[in-house]
Amino acid sequence: MSQRLLFPDAPTAADVLTFSGRAAPLGDGAIRLKAQNGTLVVTAAPLAPRTLLESTPTVLGMRAVRVDPELVCDLVVEAQSLTASDDPAALQLPDSAVTATWAGVSPPRAGWTDDGAIAAAVLAERAQWGIAAVAEGVPTAAGDDAVHAVRSAVWGAADDALGGLPRGVAFAAFALGFIAGEETALVRRNGPWTRVSLARGHVLTRGTVRSGLTAVRATGGA
Repeated sequence: MSQRLLFPDAPTAADVLTFSGRAAPLGDGAIRLKAQNGTLVVTAAPLAPRTLLESTPTVLGMRAVRVDPELVCDLVVEAQSLTASDDPAALQLPDSAVTATWAGVSPPRAGWTDDGAIAAAVLAERAQWGIAAVAEGVPTAAGDDAVHAVRSAVWGAADDALGGLPRGVAFAAFALGFIAGEETALVRRNGPWTRVSLARGHVLTRGTVRSGLTAVRATGGA
């Protein structure tokens, strides 16, 4: 079933292709495409836990653009499999979709409350600091698990310069090309979710939520 995404113009199609190209080397390399009412929301997960017991936070990058108003879809594909077509205002979808655990939980659409702002320059600085820390912390000839552990430790750490948000928020904004000029990113919260909004896109983070577990208590005599 090879189908296409139809956009109102070529620049919009190119914008989505650029986003997917930036998302391809990040996280699991997948993107979620959700369209309805003439809007396509493209989401990637530069940072997400691999298991339920992992403390790595979920960090999503999101871009919303206009699309064919008749299109209704919600699927996950490999970012690199989204390609240009013979029509400059359309993109070619792959023949098959993939699965991604992070795509099973969607951020809320309404109910956000303002909670300050972060200068784009601060996001860029913390991202660049983290990139250097990851490069320094990864052992030579390290395996995938070792690399993941270092990345999770660096990007999952709360950063005071970001108001206590995980450093991965800065990484997502930087790696996905959301940072430009001297912009100020607006911060909004809704329950466990935090959204950092820039003109080029949004970064959302959700802390790990564990349900059905209670704290371990000591038993027996002292």
